[in-house]
Amino acid sequence: MTDDLSLSAAFDVDRIRALDAADPLRDFRNDFHIPAHEGAPQAYFCGNSLGLQPKGARAMVEEVLDKWEREAVEGHFLEPAPWMPYHGLVRDALAGVVGAEPSEVVAMNTLTTNLHLMLVSFYRPTQERPAILMEAGAFPSDRHALESQVRFHGFDPATDLIELQPDEADGTFSMAAIERAIAEHGPRLAAIVWPGVQYRTGQAFDLKEIARLGHAAGAIVGFDLAHAVGNLPVQLHDSDADFAVWCHYKYMNSGPGAVAGCFVHARHANTTRPRFAGWWGHDQASRFRMDGRFVPTPGADGWQLSNPPILGLAPLRASLDVFARAGMDRLRARSIDLTTYLESLIRARLSDTLQIVTPRESARRGAQLSIRVLQGRGLSGRAAGRDLFEFLATRGVLGDWREPDVIRISPAPLYNTREDILRFAMEVSRWREG
Repeated sequence: MTDDLSLSAAFDVDRIRALDAADPLRDFRNDFHIPAHEGAPQAYFCGNSLGLQPKGARAMVEEVLDKWEREAVEGHFLEPAPWMPYHGLVRDALAGVVGAEPSEVVAMNTLTTNLHLMLVSFYRPTQERPAILMEAGAFPSDRHALESQVRFHGFDPATDLIELQPDEADGTFSMAAIERAIAEHGPRLAAIVWPGVQYRTGQAFDLKEIARLGHAAGAIVGFDLAHAVGNLPVQLHDSDADFAVWCHYKYMNSGPGAVAGCFVHARHANTTRPRFAGWWGHDQASRFRMDGRFVPTPGADGWQLSNPPILGLAPLRASLDVFARAGMDRLRARSIDLTTYLESLIRARLSDTLQIVTPRESARRGAQLSIRVLQGRGLSGRAAGRDLFEFLATRGVLGDWREPDVIRISPAPLYNTREDILRFAMEVSRWREG
């Protein structure tokens, strides 16, 4: 049990508050606006869906608005924070969060747009190698993108979009199953596109091993890290992935529909692979010659299309400032502590009511426990799950629901507390007791 707590201490509110007060990362909660429920802070467990607003975000956005008001077009060039190189203001900190070289990352577009742009360059199917390997049950946007890419190239998703079924209880995947699938389909694989963390189950994957297996089979390997960036230390450069894409509105706390992120490994910095080009991907030194000839900027910047969305990047600056001060290693350690505490409460007092879907091993999960409701208040299965989910919301405990029957509870280490987690467990007990 986390912090060597006894069972009685784990349910002792005063003891838990004392642990929260002694936590070395406790003050980062003060960097965020916590939604209220009936005048008290909500227990908010939806950071895997929409992260909370950093208190510094408003000032960053207002800085841009004030600059626009005062300087208009000259705001592109005048200090402080001119707009022309504005996306560079997030580069180093973003590289630190994802474990990349600065030239390997860029904040641009939206997640699925970036996935399509990466597939244009890295999914180059042939008659011998037309296939993409992905997980069955992927987030719908990923499947739509991959299926449409296969069709766009004239191949058939029925045979050339290979969806690996989970082989473990509760819908998770063993590394052995992934390895077998790569070995079985390897000669036909053009690409592997895999999640860093599976959105429904919360399972985290060994990116480096998947990239190694995929490359050994002759395939390109890319990752959708929507649920991994800001959640786990993903170490993208060392993973040897060819590319990765992600969003910034979940654990990265950059606002609804926030500008997304993209990684291209340094070995592809000067690639001759085809790409969908736009003028902001053009070499900066000659961009404004406008001679009609595309000269890509080396590195991930070369996949940009249009001017950076300055108002969209501003909240990301605020969030990255918090991450830089906290550090991913410290956040990961606290995340493990919080999810271990959540798991211990469920297994100790609620195992007849809740089933944890997410793997038990800390290396195989991030800040999310996915939960199925077994029974309660005369209900079972999905009906019980929906009833509990709606009850918790009325009590100021907010998780999120994913069909067909999963409640996701995600204690974000930047702002959730042990007391939030204890509150969740106590409210589930109250629901069960009617």
